[in-house]
Amino acid sequence: MSNSTPGATPKAAPVKAAFASWIGSVVEYYDFFIYGTAAALIFPKLFFSAADPRIASIAAFATFGVAYIARPFGAVALGHLGDRYGRKRVLTLTLLLMGISTFMIGCLPTYEQVGVLAPVLLVIARLLQGISAAGEQAGANSMTLEHAPPHRRAFFTSFTLSGTQGGLILATLVFIPITQMSEADMLAWGWRIPFFLSALVVIVGFWVRRSLPETPAFAEASEKGEKAAAPVYELFRDHWANVLRIIFGALISVVSTIFSVFTLSYAVNTMHIDRPTMLTVLVLANVVALAAIPAWAMLSDRIGRKPVFIFGALGCAVLIWPYIWAIHEMNITLIFVLGLLLSGVVYSASNGIWPSLYGEMFSTRVRLSGMAIGTQIGFALGGFAPTISAALLGSGPGGWYPVAAFTSVTALISAIAIMTARETYKTPLHELGRRDEAVPAAQRRTV
Repeated sequence: MSNSTPGATPKAAPVKAAFASWIGSVVEYYDFFIYGTAAALIFPKLFFSAADPRIASIAAFATFGVAYIARPFGAVALGHLGDRYGRKRVLTLTLLLMGISTFMIGCLPTYEQVGVLAPVLLVIARLLQGISAAGEQAGANSMTLEHAPPHRRAFFTSFTLSGTQGGLILATLVFIPITQMSEADMLAWGWRIPFFLSALVVIVGFWVRRSLPETPAFAEASEKGEKAAAPVYELFRDHWANVLRIIFGALISVVSTIFSVFTLSYAVNTMHIDRPTMLTVLVLANVVALAAIPAWAMLSDRIGRKPVFIFGALGCAVLIWPYIWAIHEMNITLIFVLGLLLSGVVYSASNGIWPSLYGEMFSTRVRLSGMAIGTQIGFALGGFAPTISAALLGSGPGGWYPVAAFTSVTALISAIAIMTARETYKTPLHELGRRDEAVPAAQRRTV
């Protein structure tokens, strides 16, 4: 079958797929990250009892993490749909679901208005966000990987993660003027604006994705009747070892949520550093990441996925210590320098590589399911990392040590997991995942 797609030349199709994945990820993760910022700065005061501010902060972080409980379940359902019926359908569904649930959060009543019903409704909306996010990255990564030129797969799939960073930048930029409002106005109505704006960005993302063609690899599998009848069953039967590798590899996400959520709260609420200052650190780190992610991806297309990912994980395990120390010392210069180095440069090495690294562990038959299920189980700990860290945080000069140690350990586990993986950057697309399949394809039940 030809590598061309309807309405696109062979050269244009990868670019179109990468751009559609990028803009879709911006939309999805704008919605996802405005929740994290609100959970760190605003939700403890609006959706929980003010009797104990520390308990309110832990509860708000828990609602941030509850989306990660839904994500593995969403990964199973959306992974099945994507491997059975196509990547494009899943990407349309995830976009609409994220937009509806985010807009819904902006409409919610507060604890003062309806009592415990407020956090209950907040949790429901957050669960819907989690289900959507579960299929978004895996679907976008599969779409881009299967369109990409053979020797540039990491570069093209990295645009999904660049879109994620773009979404975080957009979310943070929107919140900077919100946090400069008076406290009364911000808590009364200002906090709702970023959630209402999600309707506009969803419309943009839907318009871009509506004409995106299905991938050549999936279309060919459909024509030849080689789609898996039960992708999730086949995944765990033949690829369970790689699913485990991804689960542990995905623990690197702890670094991201500690940096973007926990340290933001710690700096603002505990050390009393200005909100705009810390939000600016987040924005600049992600601006750096926009350049660093494709640069690391291009390097991995030349030297392999594993060395780049492992460097990023080990670097994060080290740099988290001086970064939190700088916040504790309220050294603004070091906070900026170390924040940009940690999140913008070093974390980007792992973050920009995992879409190709994980996607290349599986064949087309189960690729979306494998990436979605493996990452979302691993990301679950990342989602609850701010909650765990809030509980671990002690008092006194060394109170932050347990948080740094927790982050370092998870990054080390991630590096070790990927050390055991097979290097695949030179493997042709049609051979990916084949050596892990215990049963010949001809003997499988197909449709």
